Amino acid sequence: MSTHNPDGSAASLDAANIDPLQGTKYDFSRDHVGYGRASLDPQWPHGAKIAVSFVINFEEGSERSVQNGDAQSENRLWEQSDNKPAQVGARSLNPESDYDYGSRVGVWRLLDCFEEHKMPVTVFAVGQAFEKNPAVAAAFCQNGHEIASHGYRWVTYNGMTPELEKDYVQRQLASLKATTGTYPVGWYYGALSPRSKAIIHEVYQEMGLPLLYESDSYADDLPYWVDVPAEEDAADPQGMLMVPYSYDCNDVKYHAPSGWSTTSDFEAYLKTAFDVLYAEGQRGKPKMMSIGLHCRISGKAGRFAAVQNFVKYIAAKPDVWVSTRKDIALHWRDKFPYRGNAAQS
Repeated sequence: MSTHNPDGSAASLDAANIDPLQGTKYDFSRDHVGYGRASLDPQWPHGAKIAVSFVINFEEGSERSVQNGDAQSENRLWEQSDNKPAQVGARSLNPESDYDYGSRVGVWRLLDCFEEHKMPVTVFAVGQAFEKNPAVAAAFCQNGHEIASHGYRWVTYNGMTPELEKDYVQRQLASLKATTGTYPVGWYYGALSPRSKAIIHEVYQEMGLPLLYESDSYADDLPYWVDVPAEEDAADPQGMLMVPYSYDCNDVKYHAPSGWSTTSDFEAYLKTAFDVLYAEGQRGKPKMMSIGLHCRISGKAGRFAAVQNFVKYIAAKPDVWVSTRKDIALHWRDKFPYRGNAAQS
């Protein structure tokens, strides 16, 4: 089948480039090769065969709502997402209260579980959500947990002007500093724009803050370095460390048509993923496992058992390093520092 240009002429089999950001400071390149078949020994602390990163996404109160100045209510990732359209120009009380369950009840159920087993977690914190629940912000500042940035609002950043997105990054940093006392050293958008990574890097550089890692990647079972386009001519480029996240070991799939139907589905998948990665570590190729949780999803009583059972399962295994993403990034920077060329990672 032939293809055609807009003017009607025949096009080559290779599509013409239409990326408007190619060659700009926003143009982060892709790496299709990675560590290759031989992989890489991450040298996890104490000879661990696997590093496990639990992430709690705290978004409740920052979702779309006319109370937050949005044109519509939220209709994503709640119990009736599939059949309830957004309410335009007015509040929708049902999703609001479902989100509120996460911040009123679910977050404490999850935190109690991890703290009972002395397992630190990383919270992907939305600034506005922490502002509305100072007790939660304070709790995540204790017991070895890490607070990473999930953006100031839980909204889609794609389509924003770069100026507006930069304002949101600056506002988020100020917000988390106010609610937690420190700036985040890690960042995960989720709904990022093609400009997001460059804008985050730019703001951190301008403010003189350390950005230890960025997690908007699903490309590997190990951290890896990428070159920053804005540093192409820099005398001392710093690179950007990617600490990949996971959409497969993630409770959002309870609300996806092809996802988890029952708690047993999620628990079985987590255990299977862990077993495969753990076995690879025992064969000399240790990996990292990320588990994504949401307070209004896994914090519900009917789903909490999957998390609880999995935590008990890995707690009984030797040579497992349950860590925050910050500590994983610090370890990686110490063992595998950036050398000015992402191919070396």
